[in-house]
Amino acid sequence: MIMTPSPSGIFDEAQFRKLSGILESFPDLLARSADHTQAAVFFNLCRRNGIQGSPVDFLICAQAHRNRMAIFTEDKDFLDYSAYIPIKLVKY
Repeated sequence: MIMTPSPSGIFDEAQFRKLSGILESFPDLLARSADHTQAAVFFNLCRRNGIQGSPVDFLICAQAHRNRMAIFTEDKDFLDYSAYIPIKLVKY
């Protein structure tokens, strides 16, 4: 059966359930007002340098930066962001 992608980009339902179970063990980090402000700073810095990104991506960057956490992603946009903003990436 062909499935449409979930919002996460994972096509296989079993893989999505497995990953969801793994991610449940991590604590939720709620965004603070300062994170939204930092996300706007990151957005503007990247935009001035010709890098486009989504507000959600930059909020992830802001929260990771504040919490001194690396971002685990296969989204190549984050590699572009990392040239201009202080984020650490984990490659799969």
